[in-house]
Amino acid sequence: MRAIGIILAGGKSNRMKDLSKRRAVCAMPIAGSFRSIDFALSNMEYSRVQKVAILTQFNSRSLNEHLSSSKWWDFGRKQGGMFLFTPSFTSENNNWYRGTADAIAQNISFLKNSHEPYVVIASGDCVYKMDYNAVLEYHVEKRADITVVCKEMPADVNVERFGTVGMDEDGRIRDFVEKPIVARSSIISCGIYVIRRRLLIELLERSAEEGRFDFVQDILIRYKDIKAIYGYRLSDYWSNIASVDDYFNTNMDFLRPEVRHYFFQEYPEVHSKAADLPPAKYNVGVNVRNSLLSSGCIVNGTIEDSVLFQQVYVGNNCVIRNSLILNDVYIGDNTYIENCIVESDSTIQANSYYKGENGIRIVVEESGERYKM
Repeated sequence: MRAIGIILAGGKSNRMKDLSKRRAVCAMPIAGSFRSIDFALSNMEYSRVQKVAILTQFNSRSLNEHLSSSKWWDFGRKQGGMFLFTPSFTSENNNWYRGTADAIAQNISFLKNSHEPYVVIASGDCVYKMDYNAVLEYHVEKRADITVVCKEMPADVNVERFGTVGMDEDGRIRDFVEKPIVARSSIISCGIYVIRRRLLIELLERSAEEGRFDFVQDILIRYKDIKAIYGYRLSDYWSNIASVDDYFNTNMDFLRPEVRHYFFQEYPEVHSKAADLPPAKYNVGVNVRNSLLSSGCIVNGTIEDSVLFQQVYVGNNCVIRNSLILNDVYIGDNTYIENCIVESDSTIQANSYYKGENGIRIVVEESGERYKM
């Protein structure tokens, strides 16, 4: 592909609450065995983008460990590869990333030292599959300065938490409002952009001189009447995990057969770092219905409408309903969990009871003595 890739993976989401205390949002576990960033990386791999930069900042240790080897996404190569950039304090700069545009600007040498004519910019906290070549072809056909991947959301979705766009009949974006109070359009930006590399360098340098740091506000919205900015419509599955409810609902989507088939069986595949764990073990008397259990799990009791991530132990006579149990959780005997998200590495003592009510999901994090002699 005639483009380099940039994945924005450094942001902090206050709406993720306790879930983002120990990890970046892009490192959140998804669908049992994946991380959020795996989807953007797999799309880069499938689109034959051979050189990808990942910009990290907040709570990045878990994310860095996940990205410790680039071979899982076929970026272990002599030419190109995967580059991990964190904020660097130098004699010229002593700031953290102050926004998405500033994050790219602080690593502008990556752009200047590349030779590909285009850049694909993607957020690392979205779940989707896409061939970026189709967006690039559309970009070239329209002779666009910037192309924004957009999606029309259903009527029951609160689009005010996204950036909403209005397009004319030719697809050119005439209106772009970031997180509007009252949305005038049901079409949102998916946080995926294609732009010519030299133009991106020019806009970043100009924004830095003016003290502007956000890619959406200070480039897309600021230049929408000056530059030719077009929208590319995405019709397939797309989800953003910017809040606790988003995260819960996205994982629950994988309990739907059509979503599982789309991500797990249809080409292209989604790749992730292999955990090398044994398959899930179902002990005698276990009752599992409409649930997704990952490798390394050992389960007893009743599991309904839930997703269990890797290395979860469920004790005898337990009942788990409509819940997410993240990695390496121990659940003691006679425990009842419903409408909850149980944080990684938690130890739930025997005879515990957790139930979220009135549409509120409880985030459970409990530590204790896991094994008694």
